Amino acid sequence: MSETLLLNFVNLHAIEKKLNHFILRYFIEFAYNGKNYHGFQSQPDATSVQETLEKALSTLLRETIAIVGAGRTDAGVHAKQMFAHFDTEQTLDSCILTKKLNSFLPIDIVVYRIFEVDKEAHARFDASSRTYEYYIHTYKDAFIQEGSWYCHQTLDVDAMNNACKILFEYTDFECFSKVHTDVNTFNCKISEAYWEQNENQLKFTITADRFLRNMVRAIVGTMINIGTHKIDENQLKQIIESKNRSQAGFSVPAHGLYLVKVKYPFIENKG
Repeated sequence: MSETLLLNFVNLHAIEKKLNHFILRYFIEFAYNGKNYHGFQSQPDATSVQETLEKALSTLLRETIAIVGAGRTDAGVHAKQMFAHFDTEQTLDSCILTKKLNSFLPIDIVVYRIFEVDKEAHARFDASSRTYEYYIHTYKDAFIQEGSWYCHQTLDVDAMNNACKILFEYTDFECFSKVHTDVNTFNCKISEAYWEQNENQLKFTITADRFLRNMVRAIVGTMINIGTHKIDENQLKQIIESKNRSQAGFSVPAHGLYLVKVKYPFIENKG
């Protein structure tokens, strides 16, 4: 390499380094009702949460903003807590921007806070765990049907909770993954999974370091089969070891599923 070319390379590198110095990274914490969205992630010819947020941020900040979410929820799935990050050269007044966003966004998306983070912080890769909840009601109710699945069958909750304990014995959950999914591994470390019942309402809570596409809904469907005694709780081991989606239970409807917590080692979670 000639001395001139080397000098130009050094100068370009110095300019790039200087420009990067002024790029700021922000985390945004928000929630949404997924009813009117085709999932979180942007998709062609379909309304998504990501697209809606990016348009709002780009309009208010008067620059093109791209966000990276902590994960992607399927169509109709809700999030009580979700994080994303975005980059900008602007120093933001987080309180003012949060208020402006909430005025600008549709009523089914709410922004809780925006805060600056380290430039290397990543909303997806730095998340240490995610927690989902699935809601079921066992009686017909006109007022909760949009956020809870109506299951008219009698469920053996004790058997379902016993089956939950089996999940901790495994890490490969290919049997619960949507087929033809482009992932490098089907391994997930589940740290909690349990059912709670309050009269005619049930809630399933599950926490893991990561989740596969459709995983929670497939687990719940399999648990329903156990709760109705269509299969024995011990058959869950055979299903998991089969690594075959067709062996597991049906996928319960999306509208009863909520992402409720995303944890990071550098963010204090409330509640």
